[in-house]
Amino acid sequence: MNASAERELVHARIVRARGGALPPDGMPSAEILESWTRSMQAGLDYAAPAPLNVVGAEDLRRRRERSAVVRRLAQAELQTLAPQIAGSDYLLAFADQDGVILDLFADNRFQMSGAGILEGSRWSEADCGTNGMGMALACGRSVAVNGLNHYLLRLGDISCTAAPVRDALGEVVGVLDASSYLASRQSHTQALVQMAATHIENGLLLHQMSEHLVLAIHPRPEFLRTLSAGLLAFDGSGRLLAVNARGRQLLQGLDAAPGARFEELFGEPFEQVLARLYRDRDLRLHDTLGSSLVARCVNQPLARHAPPTAPAQAPRSATAAATVVVAAEESMSRDDPAVLAAVRLTEAAVRLKAAILICGETGTGKEMLARHAHRASGRRGAFVAVNCGALPGELFEAELFGYVGGSFTGARREGSAGLIASADGGTLLLDEVRELPLRLQAALLRFLDDGIVRPVGGNATRRVDVQLLAACNADLDAEVQAQRFRADLLYRMNTVRVDLPPLRLRHDFAPAVRNVLKAIDSGRTIDDEAIARLAKYDWPGNFRELRSVLTRALLTSDRQRLGKDDVLRHLPDGDPKLSVESGSALQQAATAAVLREYERAGHSVSQTSRRLGISRTTVYRHLRTVKG
Repeated sequence: MNASAERELVHARIVRARGGALPPDGMPSAEILESWTRSMQAGLDYAAPAPLNVVGAEDLRRRRERSAVVRRLAQAELQTLAPQIAGSDYLLAFADQDGVILDLFADNRFQMSGAGILEGSRWSEADCGTNGMGMALACGRSVAVNGLNHYLLRLGDISCTAAPVRDALGEVVGVLDASSYLASRQSHTQALVQMAATHIENGLLLHQMSEHLVLAIHPRPEFLRTLSAGLLAFDGSGRLLAVNARGRQLLQGLDAAPGARFEELFGEPFEQVLARLYRDRDLRLHDTLGSSLVARCVNQPLARHAPPTAPAQAPRSATAAATVVVAAEESMSRDDPAVLAAVRLTEAAVRLKAAILICGETGTGKEMLARHAHRASGRRGAFVAVNCGALPGELFEAELFGYVGGSFTGARREGSAGLIASADGGTLLLDEVRELPLRLQAALLRFLDDGIVRPVGGNATRRVDVQLLAACNADLDAEVQAQRFRADLLYRMNTVRVDLPPLRLRHDFAPAVRNVLKAIDSGRTIDDEAIARLAKYDWPGNFRELRSVLTRALLTSDRQRLGKDDVLRHLPDGDPKLSVESGSALQQAATAAVLREYERAGHSVSQTSRRLGISRTTVYRHLRTVKG
């Protein structure tokens, strides 16, 4: 029996047993039904009051001691959250990894004892069935459980939202929960809880990595002090020790796992970056896929090892020249007929101020075409690129529309104007729009219809004039059919569509390789045989993958002119053509596993890569072996 049929069977059983006591919105979500299944398998009776499982006083004391650091951080967040949802008959709780509540904050009107929510009570799914804390621990992500979506009928008048808390190594060490009576629930509570959990996780990482270098990274420097910044901890030799969830999102496509070397992520010698840290407050870095980031040191115990005199100018490395890559590639090579057609159509569209949807595989140059469109438009405002796949859902609205100071946990005191407002009079690029959650697509559509920006937590509005560009590497029509993308939003963004060809189909492959190499290091060259071997590879990551391969080749070769052996060693398995038929049984099994997760993730490459802990390039490579 497949998963869908099993969920329908569970639903049918509960329909018969509960009668009319079912959620009013029809069949619950797949996540709720899966939780109900686990609850049934635990032998729980949804109609009978579950036994109140409360640990003893000594057990509770030991649990609090064991969780002392994270508990202290959680208490601070609970105290901050309390006034933000005051007056909503609320309860705030922090529980350990077993679902045992360690601390409670509650509005006097919320009857905790009646619901069995007490300090020391255990709220795992095995104990209490589907509930916020238990489900968040079981799923490992933020959840909301409302009313009769709870497994136990006695919890049918409660709404709860919860988010797990992870330590520096990614292990779940607790769960944060906000519950209220169903009639008093607030739509923004889940976002507030997730933000608070993120704040705890960041504080825990800094505590656990207090003896190591910790960098905050973000594409824009003004967000380095916000919850949307990534945190990366390195040991003295430049090995990655820990990275928060946001850091993994910002480094998608790279294997940013503990043990990775700094050079593998950024291509620049770690010692060179240390020297720059003692001189500059913020560093401009480029990851090995070419993405630009700003880094700031937020913990630097290595200062005692600082060199007596920082070098006036650090030696030039392959990735240190990545700014040249951007400048060179923004000229948009027109040697390929398809690229030339895309450029001309884009130039004509911006003259009419028409919305443009740029389509193409990852790494084909969609952002470069967008930057060219901005220059061609003659608009005097800024070019602002928003990666919808990299923004956390709970922070997307605040980052896009701005927020009033102190409007949520982790907000800067002075507030933020937001990314849309920063593009006023200029160009706004919404990259990877397919990754935008459905619940946030409506807010974006409203802005596109009226051009009005209202910051989170505020009442004042502002009209903003932007040239809209969107980019996507997926078939949005198929996403609309699958009800993962709003049709009205697609119509609004798809006034003009341009398509960029993948690198493997480019007619100017050889000149493209030489241009990318020249942009990385103008003093090095590559021979024709090496280019011929590169041309046989499928390039699922397109120009980003090409830059990565050439960068690694430059870093590992002392030759002035790169040969075929210099580049071949940096292609997957050293083989320019990979296929299921030619692969080993292990490779075939790995491909099958990727395909299974790809189906579960609704054909989302980024979700597949996150769930399996592999790079997006690797996911594309496995998909390519099957699709031919």
